[in-house]
Amino acid sequence: MGMAVLAATTGGALSAPAAAEGEPPPGQVDFPTHCPAPQEAGLPPADGPTTARITVDNPAPQVGDTVTVTYQVVRTPALNPVGGELPADVLTPTGRILLAGAQSGEVTVVGAKRNDPVPAGAALPAVTMTGTFTVTAPGETTLAPGGYTLHTGHLLDLDTTCTADAASAAPVSARLTATGLPTANLRSVFLGAAQGRPGARVKVTAAGFPPGAAVTVAGRAGAAETADRVSATADELGRALVELPVTDRATTAVIAYEGGAWSARQGSGPAAYTVIDAAPPPSAATQKVTATVEAGVLGMTQTGEDITLGAVPYGDGGAAPGRIGTVTVTDARGGPAGWSLIGKVTDFTGPGGIRIPGASLSWTPRCVAAEGSRSTCTPGSAGVVGPEGALLASTPDAPLVGGTFTIDATVTLRVPPYTPPGAYTAVLTLTLS
Repeated sequence: MGMAVLAATTGGALSAPAAAEGEPPPGQVDFPTHCPAPQEAGLPPADGPTTARITVDNPAPQVGDTVTVTYQVVRTPALNPVGGELPADVLTPTGRILLAGAQSGEVTVVGAKRNDPVPAGAALPAVTMTGTFTVTAPGETTLAPGGYTLHTGHLLDLDTTCTADAASAAPVSARLTATGLPTANLRSVFLGAAQGRPGARVKVTAAGFPPGAAVTVAGRAGAAETADRVSATADELGRALVELPVTDRATTAVIAYEGGAWSARQGSGPAAYTVIDAAPPPSAATQKVTATVEAGVLGMTQTGEDITLGAVPYGDGGAAPGRIGTVTVTDARGGPAGWSLIGKVTDFTGPGGIRIPGASLSWTPRCVAAEGSRSTCTPGSAGVVGPEGALLASTPDAPLVGGTFTIDATVTLRVPPYTPPGAYTAVLTLTLS
């Protein structure tokens, strides 16, 4: 389980857009707005169309990319709320961009305090606001202008807030089409015993499958399947726990897969297994002496439960660093099957239900095998953890495996600029199989 305490916000620079000539620029839209004047101004509300345009710096991102969005208010019905001339550089705009389609939600945008003087009673000037968001889903996402607030800081702090007419939503101003990241095949199979006599029932764990998938566990001799076979359904953790009767003496390995036949995309790698024929009866002149080494289990322990990440300054955004609690994996099974440790993280939830996507969390794993361990420990690749999961560490299959392994990882959460301050919490789940 992980917990991060963060302080940040979403922001950008403000500049007046260039005046349109002839046809309006692509994506420029008009929508009716209602702009009540601040109570202190004593002015009636201003109603009329807002002309706006939204642009993105990357219209074809991948899931996990950060996209910068620009919201230009080209024309507003809102009027100068002070009794006289509004001086230069006292107007600060903020606004919202509405996401729909493959990804929904809102993006907060902010502009710099930059404006020319505004005569008394004149309309407030054009403004530009920017912000960022992280792409969390593949497919087309539309962006439409939402409400905006024009804050003036002269004589009094006054806010003029313009909202879209409730009867007609603002039209779509920009679109982007995101592609998903390639997913790794995490399917694997683990055996409770590496050998047995003909007819032995071998405990098999097939892991890394989609929950609810129909899984076939079968024997294999080289590239061909043998007659040993059993079917099961993957549970909510993507595991199928079965007993495979191994009666075919040709079986040299066990595999698991989805669909009608094994494939590299939907099947696990083979786990070695040896069928041992019955030994001949002992000679009358000899005595058989047997000592037994009992197999243990595969398990793990973790130091601590919570992870506190470093704070990020409001407005700057950036990387919030931290480290997971040290995990110790003990493999005392004595068989040929290795193991893998997978991590998944939920979205980070903060004040008011605001979220930072779990795909914003990345890690750099580290794994050390204790002295005398039979297996080597390989850390997972540095990169995004996210809700789809990533490999933290693993050991390979071998004729005889086992040992004690210490695993940890540094983690970094990429916090978008101007994310509202507060504590953001997510859950990191580690699964050993």
